[in-house]
Amino acid sequence: MAESWDGSFDSGSLSDESYQFGRMHIEPIYDAFVCPLTKQVMCDPVTIENGQTFDREAIEKWFKECKESGRKLVCPLTLRELRSTELNSSLALRNTIEEWSARNDAAQLDMARRSLNLGSSESDIMRSLKYVQYFCKSSRSNKHIVHNAELIPMIIDMLKSSSRKVRCKALETLRIVVEEDSDNKEIFAQGDTVRTIVKLFSHELSKEREEAVSLLYELSKSEVLCEKIGSVNGAILILVGMATSKSENILTVEKADKTLENLERCENNVRQMAENGRLQPLLTQILEGPPETKLSLAAFLGDLALNNDVKVLVAKTVGSSLISLMKSGNMQTREAALKALNQISSYEASAKVLIDDGILPPLVKDLFTVGANQLPMRLKEISATILANVVMSGYDFDSIMVGSGHQTLVSEDIVHNLLHLISNTGPAIECKLLQVLVGLTSSPTTVVNVVSAIKSSGATISLVQFVEAPQKDLRVASIKLLQNLSPHMGQELADAVRGTVGQLGSLIKIISEDVGITDEQAAAIGLLAELPERDVGLTRQMLDEGAFQLIISRLVKIRRGETRGARFVTPFLEGLVSVLARVTFILAGEPDAIALCREHNLAAQFIELLQFTALDKVQMVSATALENLSLESKNLTKLPELPPPGFCASVFPCFSKQPVITGLCRVHRGTCSLKDTFCLLEGQAVEKLVALLDHTNEKVVEAALAALSTLLEDGVDVEQGVLVLCDAQGIKPILDVLLEKRNENLWRRGVWVVERILRTDEIAYEVSGDPNVSTALVDAFQHADYRTRQIAERALKHIDKIPNFSGIFPNMG
Repeated sequence: MAESWDGSFDSGSLSDESYQFGRMHIEPIYDAFVCPLTKQVMCDPVTIENGQTFDREAIEKWFKECKESGRKLVCPLTLRELRSTELNSSLALRNTIEEWSARNDAAQLDMARRSLNLGSSESDIMRSLKYVQYFCKSSRSNKHIVHNAELIPMIIDMLKSSSRKVRCKALETLRIVVEEDSDNKEIFAQGDTVRTIVKLFSHELSKEREEAVSLLYELSKSEVLCEKIGSVNGAILILVGMATSKSENILTVEKADKTLENLERCENNVRQMAENGRLQPLLTQILEGPPETKLSLAAFLGDLALNNDVKVLVAKTVGSSLISLMKSGNMQTREAALKALNQISSYEASAKVLIDDGILPPLVKDLFTVGANQLPMRLKEISATILANVVMSGYDFDSIMVGSGHQTLVSEDIVHNLLHLISNTGPAIECKLLQVLVGLTSSPTTVVNVVSAIKSSGATISLVQFVEAPQKDLRVASIKLLQNLSPHMGQELADAVRGTVGQLGSLIKIISEDVGITDEQAAAIGLLAELPERDVGLTRQMLDEGAFQLIISRLVKIRRGETRGARFVTPFLEGLVSVLARVTFILAGEPDAIALCREHNLAAQFIELLQFTALDKVQMVSATALENLSLESKNLTKLPELPPPGFCASVFPCFSKQPVITGLCRVHRGTCSLKDTFCLLEGQAVEKLVALLDHTNEKVVEAALAALSTLLEDGVDVEQGVLVLCDAQGIKPILDVLLEKRNENLWRRGVWVVERILRTDEIAYEVSGDPNVSTALVDAFQHADYRTRQIAERALKHIDKIPNFSGIFPNMG
């Protein structure tokens, strides 16, 4: 046979390739070498009873088939019956065949070697690769021959071919060469071969990608290569992506997953997997690994960026283990555990898991312990941060024991210790501990305990002073805490804020910064909004410091859409309106307040705010401010100056009729305007207030009704006030408020307003026919407080449901 590849060979199935490669020989083949049954060169020639020679495996299969089919035992060549199945090895023939095969294999491998270069044709390279595959599959020992012939580096070079078919076949060949052969795998530890294989991952959903993953899986079985694979930039990231892919070939997904499992033997690979979203290996090592590995990976976990869902998984998996490490006597171990717990406690759901696992007692102990076992300040800061994180989760902290004597986090001694630490540590820890108190005061079940402890410790002034801290985080935390405390100790805080130290000025300065709307500004205005609105001294100081002009300016910018910071715009707007409304509570006897309201036309601004937003609080506060302004209208209206009667009028009474003056306010009987006297008859205020009477929020309805009530107060023309409400179609909505009886305050207010309305005979006559109104008034007459019952009685008299005896009996009073 000529020394060249059989040109007739073409790609086919593996069995076809095996057959064709088995028939390709350099030296002539002798008939004695070929098994009569398989027509292929024998591996283990044996002789049967009649002297015929066959390959052992083939003749044993023939004898078995004869037995199973019940046929006579015959020679497959002569078909003569045999008496025995005894086989005799033909050692001389086998040795001759092995020598002949070795010479042929060496020759064919040499031919393959000459074809395995990038300058050869694609067909020659493909045939060479397929022959190497056949050769390695023929015998496991042949892989050592391929190794010793230095064919593996040549096959690796084929990965650089421009032909995808060649690259794919080279990957397949390399996989076969390294299967169950550690020596062949070691060759891949040298150079950039692994990097080249990883680069071939880029061809998505291709045979080449599948073969590259399969090869890498085989290589990953070598512990030496695990570190090599992990060191290739992007290798683990790509493998993690494959292992979690929904569109990838299922075999590729499985191989990628198994490859990652093999790579877990290297700690650095475990770290990379965690960074790329495959956390379970890291968590398993923290749970089951040796102490030094637990320490190392716990520290690594503390520096790892985790999304919220993953934090929950981590907390559930290793939370208890980390808490145990946190109690260790080894400071390095405690530091690693604390950093990891700090990371996973920053999400509400994962923080709750840690609380259930018992994190609070050791945390509190770490913070309060002094002496030899105390944590250094840098670790106390982490402990304080974790405590702030878990407290912000909204857990029921008055039921969790954190110390001896059934102490909880809101026990007086514990809060006193927190306050002591706040006054005696650095800004970083102070900030975190203030955040702890912010969390505890955000819950209605725990705020009362904290307030009590703050009052008993006399810490109010100290807490207020943090408003002037140079560190922004510290200021924000303190302002938020004071905001939470203000509903429970508002007057005490107001007294502290308006002192001479300058905290009020600091709050105003924060609000004045025109840098968009920040968390700090929203908290600052929120604090001022919560302080007692009728504290005249505080409001006067705000007037003196120009706070209201600043607030008006910020409000105008928000209404014009000129302010950035949409995240905090709602609480900031609500706070601005609430603080601005303070000035309307001190109008009586305060010319500067009246002057401010007039200068900036606050009545018109509050009317616009009624419908500027859908924020209930803004509408409620604006309606209350309009009530206060309207109550002052009767004192500000300019009554007409009538001329004194002349001589004729003094002599002839018929000339004493007063002149008619036009243009006067129907309700206040004087000259009114929205800007100067705050009269609600201007600016469509009445109609807008009436529109709020069907609001779903009872507090908004109550505020709107209170503002409308000012048109029916003593000192104004009540009958004209009723007519104004009629013109605004407000009578029915007011009656509906009474009928719905949504809460006690609205009920009492409704009874008062309805009684005033029923003083108008025409309305009283119409209402007398409505049994629902009568029933509502009777209900108030029977069950309300004393004053409301009196008002309800008068209302019932207006509609003749109770006889009016005042006209029958003289006044006995």
